Amino acid sequence: MPRAIVLRAPGAADVLRIEAVTVADPGAGEIRLRQLAIGVNFHDVYVRSGLYQTLPLPGIPGIEGVGVVEAVGPDVTNVAVGDRVGYISPQYGAYAGVRLLPAAQALPLPSSLSDAAAASVLLKGLTAEMLLRRVHRVEAGQAVLVHAAAGGVGRLLCQWGAALGATVIGTVGSEAKAAVALAAGASHAILYRDQDVAAEVRRLTGGRGVDVAYDSVGATTFDGSLDSLATFGHLVNFGQSSGPVPPFAVARLSPKSASLTRPLIFHYLADAARRAEMAAALFAVLESGAVTAEVARTFPLSDTAGAHALLESRDLAGPIVLLPEPADL
Repeated sequence: MPRAIVLRAPGAADVLRIEAVTVADPGAGEIRLRQLAIGVNFHDVYVRSGLYQTLPLPGIPGIEGVGVVEAVGPDVTNVAVGDRVGYISPQYGAYAGVRLLPAAQALPLPSSLSDAAAASVLLKGLTAEMLLRRVHRVEAGQAVLVHAAAGGVGRLLCQWGAALGATVIGTVGSEAKAAVALAAGASHAILYRDQDVAAEVRRLTGGRGVDVAYDSVGATTFDGSLDSLATFGHLVNFGQSSGPVPPFAVARLSPKSASLTRPLIFHYLADAARRAEMAAALFAVLESGAVTAEVARTFPLSDTAGAHALLESRDLAGPIVLLPEPADL
């Protein structure tokens, strides 16, 4: 029998344990995937910890993966047996050797993108495309603030933003991570533990502030992000690694006619035409070399707990990927 990580109750990383599971034949509109690589994201950590209560328990976590189509159900026409596809699925279930997936969520992958690289970059890369080209369209000459600039999405925002001609200011927690952000294309790196972020942003922009602030950290960075905006600036809160942002008075936006959004990638991917456009844009910048898909560490599926522990430690700059083993398939 194939194996999967089954979450039975929220908790620390050690609640993630591998179990034998039954995978049925695909139904109408479904495919069965033999998985090759699985992305690990902070979203998964929030689900495991109970911060996000969006996975009915017991359930199989994980929203991103790459696999080969083993079987197709009735009415499936967009993929065939033997195709290699990637996906991002709000239905979860990625932490598995074999899984069923709605065929509509399958994205054909370019041959130039390896299994592990694809699993590391789909969610993060499509998130970056959403943030830079749809939530706020970054143009040459704009100033952009990126929190957690050495992280998975942050590094891609630095690369892609710089390629678009923006001046990217990144915040990081250490000199080592500053080097990662600068190598990725950030023009400046602010050590947020030692420096006042908003004051540094104003200094670096000649007092103007940034056109957009991309904030995946949440509670501890929200005020600094808001104070860093230029007039008509846009604060994009797309994560909460430090906790959710407390309620605040909307009137706080008025001094700069600022705007605030809280986008969710699944809303942008729900439309098939838009999803195809976003994927094409991501694959194009990867092909050009302006954006790179890097894998910092791989773990066997059976050691998903170790992968989560490393991700939460913030000691690693770069994506983590799970690799199913023969016993999992």
